[in-house]
Parts: sequence; C-alpha cells; structure tokens
Amino acid sequence: MQCRLRPQLRILQTWAAGSTLCLIVVAIAGFRQAPASSRNLGEITVERINVVDANGTLRMVIANKDRMHPGVMDGVVIDRPRPVAGILFFNDQGDEVGGLSFTGQEQDGRRRANAGLMFDQLKQDQTVGISYSEENGQRTAGLQVWDRADTRLSELIAQLNAANRIQDPAERDKAVAAARAAAPRGPRRVFVGKQPDRSAGVTLADAEGRPRLTLRVDADGRAAIELLDDKGAVTDRWPDARR
Repeated sequence: MQCRLRPQLRILQTWAAGSTLCLIVVAIAGFRQAPASSRNLGEITVERINVVDANGTLRMVIANKDRMHPGVMDGVVIDRPRPVAGILFFNDQGDEVGGLSFTGQEQDGRRRANAGLMFDQLKQDQTVGISYSEENGQRTAGLQVWDRADTRLSELIAQLNAANRIQDPAERDKAVAAARAAAPRGPRRVFVGKQPDRSAGVTLADAEGRPRLTLRVDADGRAAIELLDDKGAVTDRWPDARR
C-alpha cells in the first residue's frame, strides 16, 4: 500500500509547489504595477467626464454637446437641453459657476460660431466673461462684466422649470416671459472689445446698463471719447466732431 501511495504523494507535492510558485509570480507582478491613480492611459475616447470631490460633490464636467450638464443651483437642476460642448465648473456646494463652451459650423455658405469663458457670481449668473460670436460675417469679441443681484438664481430656475412643464404652448410662453420679467436685471457694466462694424472700444455703463462713457477707434483709425446722458445722447465728445 505504501509503495502505491508514494508516487501519488510526489504528484501532489509537485502540483502544490508549482501552484505556490505561480501565485508568487502573480503577486510580484501585481505589486510592480503602477497604482490606478497614476497610470498613463495614453489616449481615451469619451462623451463625458465627471470630476468629483472625495465626498461625491460634482466639481467639473467635460462633455460633448449631447451629454452636457444642464446646470444646477441649490440642488435645482435647470430643465433644458444644453447642446454645446465644453467644460462646466462647480463650486464647493455643487452649484454651477461658469465654464468654457464653444460651437461653430459652416453650412450652405453661412457661418455661425460662438465661444465663451464665463465665471458666475456666487448663487447667480455670469458676472465676468470673455466671449466671441459670429454670424454671416458679423463678429463680436471682447471682455464683459455684468452687475448681478443678490437674489439666488435658483428662484428663477424653479419658476422657469414650472413654466416649461405647462402643456399649452401659448400659456407656457406667457409664464416663461412673466418669470423672466419679474427676475432682477443683470445689466452689462463694462465691454472691452471689437464690434461688428470692426471698431474697437471700451464702453462703461451705469447701474441700469445704459452706456455713459465710450472710447472708440473705428475701422478707419478715427478715435473718439464720448460722454452720454441717460437717454443715450452725446453730451460731450473729444475731439469735437464740429471742428
């Protein structure tokens, strides 16, 4: 009996030794691999990337035009499509606070493009931005500054979401217009850039968004500084156009 068992024991011992050696090789290879957090993926193709804090708070979204985040404030998600590609930024509380977006196409000889880098006021809409727009040869590009209210934008978002759920188109449009009309204004106070007529200038506006001071150089190189009243009439100009 002992003679018959010895070959079988040798086979088991050989199998156990081989299995142990394989496990050791696999373990060593695993330890030598770079951690997932520092691997170089080389190249990836995705439709959307969500960047979150350790607690899961959304901080940044990189997406194509079909998967872009619609925006959120105080946990209220904006009920709307957002067909633009780009990057959205979110603050410590998960509110959207601006981003980078861009569109552009040329079809049947017609050109249309928009691009912008915007930064939002806390709990409000954009307060400073750099933007470019083009349509049929008319181009505008520049730096803009807006004056936003202290009220939370989430109040307007909730009202617009409720209005957009109305089935009747006429009533829906009426409710949307009423919500926007009741919302605090966000006048543009500063513009520095190029206008569609190819003039370059600086426009400073009052708290109602009315231009009161302009510095302008037109496409032909003529320069002027103008002061305007609250009706938009020029009250003073240098150099004087009458000379």
